[in-house]
Amino acid sequence: MTPLIEENALVLFQGDSITDASRNRQDSHDMGKGYAHMAAAWFGALHPERNVRFLNRGISGNRVPHLVERWEADCLALMPSWVSIMIGINDTWHGMQDPKQHVSHGEYEKGYRRILSLCRDRLGARLVLIEPFVLPIPEDRRKWRADLDPRIQIVRNLASEFKAVLVPLDGLFAEAAARREPAYWAPDGVHPTPAGHALIAQAWLRAVRAIPR
Repeated sequence: MTPLIEENALVLFQGDSITDASRNRQDSHDMGKGYAHMAAAWFGALHPERNVRFLNRGISGNRVPHLVERWEADCLALMPSWVSIMIGINDTWHGMQDPKQHVSHGEYEKGYRRILSLCRDRLGARLVLIEPFVLPIPEDRRKWRADLDPRIQIVRNLASEFKAVLVPLDGLFAEAAARREPAYWAPDGVHPTPAGHALIAQAWLRAVRAIPR
């Protein structure tokens, strides 16, 4: 199988705590302990001849407005040839906790389109968009669907508009939760266990054709 990611590419992972995964901010090459680290490690093991490099700039707690604010320094200045983005759960979650932090669906789409346009116009970078997701644990997470589902649809629409690779994560986690209880994958419905991170990494690798579908 020939991966979509070309030889000598630089892949940048961006997002919130799920991408951050406790990475060491003092080490610019640290990939954290989550799916970004797993995906990079497996890609390197399976396709060493590609000489692909990986960076992680996910920051815990981020919402789309945070990405817009730091995009120049944490994306454009790094000159990646591929940019992978997973963002959206905090735009819902933080708004549920504090209405002042709520990011409307219109603001979410506008900000997301802004960073994708910069990647395309300034870098000519290829894009991987990972859907945000939530699992129904604890029970109140079910109420989040009304706000999160439109964001997932926005990500799908943007993936089509920008010809990005889409990782359909929300459905994959729903399917996984039918095999094992939701807490096995994400105890709070949001932050993955090691198995949950591995599920994301596998989905990402399949999406970029690094492993068979």
